[in-house]
Amino acid sequence: MATSKNIKAEALSILANMTLAEKVGQMAQISIDMVCKGVDTPPTSTIELDMDKLRDAIVKYHVGSILNSPNTRARSTGWWNNAVEAMQKVAMEETRVKIPIIYGLDQIHGATYTAGATMFPQEIALAASFNPSHARKMGEITAYETRASNVPWNFSPVLDLGSDPRFPRQYEGFGEDPYVGSVFGSELIKGYEGDDNDIANPNKLAACMKHFLGYSVPYSGKDRTPAFIPMTTLLEYHVPAFQAAVDAGVHTVMINSGIINNEPVHASYDLLTKLLREEMGFEGMIVTDWEDINKLYNRDRLAINIKEAIKLGINAGIDMSMIPFDYVEFCTLLVELVNEGQVSMDRIDDAVTCILVVKLKLDLFNTPNTYAKDYPQFGSKEFRQASYDAAADAITLLKNEDNILPLKKNAKILLAGPNVVSKRALNGGWTFSWQGEKIEEFASEYHNILTAMQAKFGKENIVYVPGVSYSDATEYATEHPDCFDEAVAAAKDVDYVVLCLGENSYCEKPGDLDDLYLNDLQTDLAKEILKTGKKVILVLSEGRPRVISKISPKMDAIVQTYLPGLFGADALADILAGEVNPSGKLPYTYPEYPNSLVPYYHKRADEQENTDSAYNYKGDYNYEYPFGYGLSYTNFEYSNAKINATEQTLKSDAEIILTVDVTNKGNVEGKEIVQLYSSDLYASLIPDVKRLRRFEKINLKAGETKTVEFRLTQNDLSFINMDNKRIVEPGDFEFQIGASSADIKSTILFTIK
Repeated sequence: MATSKNIKAEALSILANMTLAEKVGQMAQISIDMVCKGVDTPPTSTIELDMDKLRDAIVKYHVGSILNSPNTRARSTGWWNNAVEAMQKVAMEETRVKIPIIYGLDQIHGATYTAGATMFPQEIALAASFNPSHARKMGEITAYETRASNVPWNFSPVLDLGSDPRFPRQYEGFGEDPYVGSVFGSELIKGYEGDDNDIANPNKLAACMKHFLGYSVPYSGKDRTPAFIPMTTLLEYHVPAFQAAVDAGVHTVMINSGIINNEPVHASYDLLTKLLREEMGFEGMIVTDWEDINKLYNRDRLAINIKEAIKLGINAGIDMSMIPFDYVEFCTLLVELVNEGQVSMDRIDDAVTCILVVKLKLDLFNTPNTYAKDYPQFGSKEFRQASYDAAADAITLLKNEDNILPLKKNAKILLAGPNVVSKRALNGGWTFSWQGEKIEEFASEYHNILTAMQAKFGKENIVYVPGVSYSDATEYATEHPDCFDEAVAAAKDVDYVVLCLGENSYCEKPGDLDDLYLNDLQTDLAKEILKTGKKVILVLSEGRPRVISKISPKMDAIVQTYLPGLFGADALADILAGEVNPSGKLPYTYPEYPNSLVPYYHKRADEQENTDSAYNYKGDYNYEYPFGYGLSYTNFEYSNAKINATEQTLKSDAEIILTVDVTNKGNVEGKEIVQLYSSDLYASLIPDVKRLRRFEKINLKAGETKTVEFRLTQNDLSFINMDNKRIVEPGDFEFQIGASSADIKSTILFTIK
């Protein structure tokens, strides 16, 4: 592996031989749709490269990068191999400087746009496993299968802080906690790039952390709408996962499409250059999101025309513009801006150097293509098992009255609700297509909940009546006008009702919500089923926590599957049958009402009722279930919590060691997620009620005890003060060890002098 110093020197050598037009072309990224022709009508698609259009982009305008999948649907590895190979041949044989293109795809939870690839649970479900090894494994397998597709660059991981459940992209990230996002994001990057970040390795690829910064908390809750985020909040909660990714060696970053504090992030020199480059130490390549430089003009009205928008974005620190269509305009105008002195040649050279370094590190100049024939494990049984394992480790048991679960063998079970037969509901967006609507075309061999339950409990024991669709009763009720009555009637003849509710697949703006409650049709179906008096198990498959407080109190059991992937139905059936003991825990606070949108680390340390009615905080932080919560089919006991010292002088590198014994008190083997929180009891900035500092998932046989050890330093107790500096203050702290943020088993006081 060449050293970074040698690669930088090689990049500068190539740069010295380039014209301005060639440099600007390297900064342009276009959609593959711009260089394709044909009609996409599966299974007889005639989509193929248009070589004349391709040459216009790459040879005439020197375009350096292409992204996306034609018509945003998956293609075979053979299609990808041939298409990218043709692009590389034009770039390296028909251009003067012979610089390979870099191809990028959104392979979010597996190789999204590759037919036959292994789809994992979405990131939110991985976080629920509290087992970072699943993120590492997903990264390794996705890199392998993406390289089998002849694509070396992946727009992942998503590191946006999921603290607003209304946001339609919450499922793409690792939940509301900054530490969880940091740990899982770092592991996913190491899976993509390897421990040594040697992305020339043909089994690895260049990762792209996104969306820097503050994308996920717009005040409307809707995608790509403005946010107001104080700098202290950005630095305290939103930066840590990105900083961990930088420290993990991530090679590229994609920028937030939104607006923070009245400034589009794509035009923010303070965020892109001062913060990301200078303070956080990121040295890789910065790429825009879809058409976002143009949006500085046509959406934000920050620029008076496209030319000024390009100037603002490039001068702020953008290296590559995801145009994605009118590359002639971008290339022509950026050349003009340089010639007019409005964008410096130094800024162009810096941007192109970053791009060339990534291409050199990928070894694209020597090995521009990778072929499926060299990846025999693609879609293998081993890879599929890894996806199943992640799903089984993530699914979360939220309620289990009178230990109704596992279900009794040979019981009669009614399956009802729109998610019973929906693979879209189990996988979400970015599954073989942008919105996930083409999953049946590519995943016919996998189970939905109905077929998985039939396989597990026997077809003769399963009755299926959907009752309603997600939002339109006529979809089912046209042919079944008494759909509620039919479901209610079927419930009378069974032992259990498994009610499968939640969301259809969506991504980005199409997933915007006006109401966080589970929709009325599904809620009404649940109410009618509950009236039967039967035992009802609610199974949720959803990309965000839809409010269920209208029906949850009467449910006998509640299971959250999140978006568990292609093997989620199998994992769910195994859990309901008792063959797998559920062990996932919530990676977010589950709101009780649409206005209960406060994460667990809110700013009140005392939730007792205040005697002054004007300042009565009781009920302000209503939640259905707290962060870190999840049940098991066994019980765990915590004891003997210890710390290596109860006080110490102020030394940032001094190690704090805490231990606790955890015992499985039940009759079955199970996994427990032991969580360590800290509370700064008094501080110069109002302290969070608590913050997660460490977690560990352990497996315990019945009756077994294990000692869990947590190590941290005083820096883990630091915070961003009002001067936007990270500090540790002397004072009293409380460590809390428990099974969730609200289920603390042991507390230990600690003082920094």
